[in-house]
Amino acid sequence: VQLQASGGGLVQAGGSLRLSCAASGSIFSINDMGWYRQAPGKQRELVATITSGGITNYADSVKGRFTISRDNAKNTVYLQMISLKPEDTAVYSCFAYVKRSYYLPSIDYWGQGTQVTVSS
Repeated sequence: VQLQASGGGLVQAGGSLRLSCAASGSIFSINDMGWYRQAPGKQRELVATITSGGITNYADSVKGRFTISRDNAKNTVYLQMISLKPEDTAVYSCFAYVKRSYYLPSIDYWGQGTQVTVSS
């Protein structure tokens, strides 16, 4: 199973970006998906999660500005980010809890990380 993240880049404060993360490989089902971020010198922060049924959770720091969604048919999770701030600058990594067959437990898989830089 591989997760391929895309969509990072450089944007001015107040701007928007949309991250995508597509899972591929031997997939029976996907449970929770989400995004973490880590800025230099800071602890990793859980940004947002979404269940297979579409229930979402957000870090307080991004509520009202970020929206997580998923397309189950495409095994893809998205993170729409608006009103970006310099403090949102970080490497964003996606994850997914994947069952590779009915008989196997869910295991977390990770994307490679994509850099988001917000200039002031």
